[in-house]
Amino acid sequence: MRVEIESLEQMRTVAEVLAGHLQAGDLLILTGNLGAGKTTFTQSLGAALDVAGRITSPTFIIAREHPSRAGGPALVHVDAYRLADGEELEDLDLDSELDESITVVEWGAGMAEQLSSDYLEITIAPVQSDEPSGAAAGGSGTQRQTDAQTDGEAADDAEDEEAEDERRTVDLTGHGTSWAERLPQLHAAITAVEGMTSGGERP
Repeated sequence: MRVEIESLEQMRTVAEVLAGHLQAGDLLILTGNLGAGKTTFTQSLGAALDVAGRITSPTFIIAREHPSRAGGPALVHVDAYRLADGEELEDLDLDSELDESITVVEWGAGMAEQLSSDYLEITIAPVQSDEPSGAAAGGSGTQRQTDAQTDGEAADDAEDEEAEDERRTVDLTGHGTSWAERLPQLHAAITAVEGMTSGGERP
């Protein structure tokens, strides 16, 4: 499904609605160019889940665990920006926490899918983007590694400097039996929010 949003406030609303449909063991693979709003989305998700600790872009730490303050599952926030391939992601040993946590992997397309057959793919892109779809999806692992060497220190700043009036599309694609059941419910909940526009299934 595709959601069209007009502001970062609506981005936060989508994340909050999604949080209400998540459970322990869920894997979210979050994709988008620098400044697209990935960290803003994860911060809003963490706030709705009531987890502890400030959520930032963990480019250099790679992964952070945020325990729940409400007795729910922890949020594991992973940034695969500097990882070249799936083997480096596997070295993080995320499998040991996956069943008990909600795991969000930024820049994980092409790598994080190996962690579970059930996952939700979330792609955030500016509405008026001149970038080809491959760039919006994060590109190859080699390109991510090159970008990290030159722009890694700017990743967090780019997320923080998002223009609040920029429009976005948020594509949510479920994989596996779990999301086949839950995605229609999520779609209905998002479209029920006043001012929110959904394009239904992504093209």
